[in-house]
Amino acid sequence: MKLSPKAEEILEALWIATEEEGNVSASLETLGVGPDDDGLRELDRLAYVEIQGERVRLRNEGRPEAEMTVRRHRLAERLIMDVLDLKGAPGNARACEFEHLLHQGVDAKICTLLNHPTTCPHGKPIPPGKCCEQARAEGQIGVVPLTELKAGEGGEIAYLSISNSKKMQKMMSMGVLPGSTLELSRTFPSFIFKVGHSEFAIDQELAREIFVRKG
Repeated sequence: MKLSPKAEEILEALWIATEEEGNVSASLETLGVGPDDDGLRELDRLAYVEIQGERVRLRNEGRPEAEMTVRRHRLAERLIMDVLDLKGAPGNARACEFEHLLHQGVDAKICTLLNHPTTCPHGKPIPPGKCCEQARAEGQIGVVPLTELKAGEGGEIAYLSISNSKKMQKMMSMGVLPGSTLELSRTFPSFIFKVGHSEFAIDQELAREIFVRKG
């Protein structure tokens, strides 16, 4: 059953207050809700939380969903801030909106795209998912910056995280696009790679901003 966005936000705040900050429960004020809040009542009906006057306790039944809610939010932060380069308040706002869409396996796809990050941009832990456990067990490397490839290796360009708009336009005009196959031929003194029949030479700074799905 998919929760409402408000219920997910309450679960997220409750998980942080209890599991990460070590409190037994959280106050309604901390959760930013009133006693008659629809999201809180939704969680109460599902037996995910226990309301004790002005305090709310996370029940064992609600822990798995609360943990995954935190995971989705922090993956959204990684995607919005690292890939789309939206930082600060605008990035936080977009991440809060986007996290509610990461259901039905979308979170696993984004996690794999980001190479199974363990922390959010603020340094807080991202709870691992099944995709993380499977990747570790199978030795899958996921998506990495071009700087982590060795000469002779290659793969599919997953995304470009180039902050300079002119450099981004230049790369795209030359055909360096997500979905294109890349082969690295040299790493020093410049990173030299081929896309199709064209060869490019870029510096290490730019190479860090080209992410490749190795394989």
